[in-house]
Amino acid sequence: MKGFKKTLFLFLAVSVSIGSFCSVGLAQEDAIKDEWNAMDLLIARPIGVAAGIIGTGFFILSLPFTIPTGGVNDAAQMFIVKPFKFSFTREFPDKDILMEGN
Repeated sequence: MKGFKKTLFLFLAVSVSIGSFCSVGLAQEDAIKDEWNAMDLLIARPIGVAAGIIGTGFFILSLPFTIPTGGVNDAAQMFIVKPFKFSFTREFPDKDILMEGN
């Protein structure tokens, strides 16, 4: 029984100490904003550039179908303009990503 109490006490002490470190880090809004900004800069924007480059290829492949139907401008907007706008003209840090309760 003594071993069980010691183990339980040690488990609770470690849990409380680890929980206090995590809650302090998560409670800071600046730390969360910095993480979102880093993910936006290092992950989302390069994916947008890659989507624009791949979209340019799809746009060229779709020209035989979009020229007769008159949908070239719509296809260009969807495949080329939107991904590159997402990557290059969107303001940094993006305030739409962060859902602030203010």
